[in-house]
Amino acid sequence: MPAAAQVSDDVVKLAITNDQSSIYSAAGGYGVVIAAQMAVEDFGGTVLGKKIEVVFADNQNKPDVGVGIVNRWLDTDHVDVIVDGGSSAVGMAVQAVTREKNKLFLITGSGTTALTNENCSPVGFQWSWDTYGLASGTATTLAKQGLDSWFFITADYTFGQVLEAQAGEIAQRYGAKVLGSVRAPFNTADFSSFLLQAKASNAKVVALANAGGDASTSIKQAHEFGLTRGGQKLAALFLNITDVHALGLDTAQGLVVTTSFYWDRTDTSRAFGERFLERAKNAPTFLQAGAYSAVTHYLKAVKEAGTDATGPVAAQMKKTKINDPMTENGWIREDGRVMRDFYVVQVKAPAESKAPWDYYKVIGKIAAEDAALPLSRSACKLVQK
Repeated sequence: MPAAAQVSDDVVKLAITNDQSSIYSAAGGYGVVIAAQMAVEDFGGTVLGKKIEVVFADNQNKPDVGVGIVNRWLDTDHVDVIVDGGSSAVGMAVQAVTREKNKLFLITGSGTTALTNENCSPVGFQWSWDTYGLASGTATTLAKQGLDSWFFITADYTFGQVLEAQAGEIAQRYGAKVLGSVRAPFNTADFSSFLLQAKASNAKVVALANAGGDASTSIKQAHEFGLTRGGQKLAALFLNITDVHALGLDTAQGLVVTTSFYWDRTDTSRAFGERFLERAKNAPTFLQAGAYSAVTHYLKAVKEAGTDATGPVAAQMKKTKINDPMTENGWIREDGRVMRDFYVVQVKAPAESKAPWDYYKVIGKIAAEDAALPLSRSACKLVQK
């Protein structure tokens, strides 16, 4: 088979690095490895007559650790493509390595828009989400409902600040006013003073621009404070279904969240979600579904290109529509941003949930073009002005 000779080292090797043991491991973690393995199995386990192999390593949310792992993989272990990246800080560092060494990076964990903006890469594709997509969905939907005053409780580091800025900008575009914000340190144990300020603002929306343990803690304490019973709407700008599961529906009910994937939305996503749930013991998050989607699209491109060489595979991925359990008619934009619709969901009350992991009702959809930062505002050198 002539094409088989074009596979380097007689194996197509995918390598996943993310947080396997700390605050982001439930949303990504080993579940990403399971999703990638499912994609390989569904593809048949081989491509162009060669075995497909998946390896993984914990980067501990540390950029230097992630860079060390990726350098070893690319320099000595003959890895063809890096998947996930984990936190945005690690993802940015890994992007620099893969750009320099011309190896594909399928970014399913990192969400900073810088990855497709000022730090874009011709071989880096941001697959699952970014802060603009999440901010756009929630801010657009709630502002259009007439919830025209906002207060932010924001994680005091770049991720939270960018999320607040993007959500605030979009809410104001629809006539809302930002009444104030407060910055909470990373890994805050007591949000009471911040919640009191949010309550005193009388803002119709209290938006949480945080993630992981900080998101869960602030939601629990907002519930204890009776924030929503007082008529304010609580919006979590970054939340995974695993977070909702950990919180419980009694605490999380009514939360408005934006996601790029919900397992129970369509027949196709449901079939995938049930298979994943059986193996991972949790419904797939949008980070985990993104890994399945990215690996599937990559393997299709290798087959069509007849090689695992970076250039031809990247070109094939860019010219092929993305269709899988996560994505319907998606595509890769010139800046590396994967374009797909996003969904605004509301967490169900306990009485509304009919089965395990039946947690969301879809209340809105944001078209792909509206869920991505416009190219007219891009600083990516790959964008044709």
